[in-house]
Amino acid sequence: MLRLPAVAGRFYPSSPAELTALIHKYVVSDRATPAIQARACLVPHAGYVYSGDVTGAVLARMALPRKIIILGVRHYPRGEAAAILSTGEWRTPLGDARIDEALAEELKKACPLLREDSVAHSAEHSLEVQLPFLQVLVPEFTFVPVALGTVRFEQLTQVGEGLRRVLEDSRDDVLLLATSDLNHYEDDATTRTKDRKAIEQLLALEPRGLYDTCRNERISMCGLGPATAMLTAMNALGVKKSELVKYATSADVSGDRSAVVGYAGMIFF
Repeated sequence: MLRLPAVAGRFYPSSPAELTALIHKYVVSDRATPAIQARACLVPHAGYVYSGDVTGAVLARMALPRKIIILGVRHYPRGEAAAILSTGEWRTPLGDARIDEALAEELKKACPLLREDSVAHSAEHSLEVQLPFLQVLVPEFTFVPVALGTVRFEQLTQVGEGLRRVLEDSRDDVLLLATSDLNHYEDDATTRTKDRKAIEQLLALEPRGLYDTCRNERISMCGLGPATAMLTAMNALGVKKSELVKYATSADVSGDRSAVVGYAGMIFF
């Protein structure tokens, strides 16, 4: 299966030269700081003009492996609630990114909740916008796309346990890249206050705390599912360190502070 781009020209440039130049602009590494061998990261998935610098700051801090599992969101009510694709390629203006078939099969075995489904992925942007960054930074990478629409904690922990088994058993380095934007469409001050509460739980590697905080505080974190599954896997693997690399809201670009979206970039190692 060849999955064609759904948001090129809207969320990011459709011109290969323009897209490549923009990614290089966002990914500025500090050569004096050693790259982190991270087990996982959290990056946003908005249009590049709003969140590209947050994603770039995170990826610039890491030594990126060639195998990556991308945990995205199923924004639209179509397809399976926990959808995986295990064969094929995804096209962007920079070429075709290949799905890692062997890694995908291992993940399906470890987590039966995941169902093969192209419908959930067909128009979903949260995974697609990560690929051009990876194509520029790790040209030979392979990946496994997973889109989570479920919001039941027990199911999310099942996904996280399956991820743990795959990451633990893999002979190769595999990065778990989870993607989420934070609070949506409240004023900037309210969003920053709410986002701080979610970020505290993320930094503490507390999947239940994150889930309950977002529910109780009405934090509209669209990638709560991917983040909860990722934290579950990190806990099971014994990961203890976390770092907030960059935080921003859409108001930092638009200047409109009346209705914003929050973005956090984080590393877990």
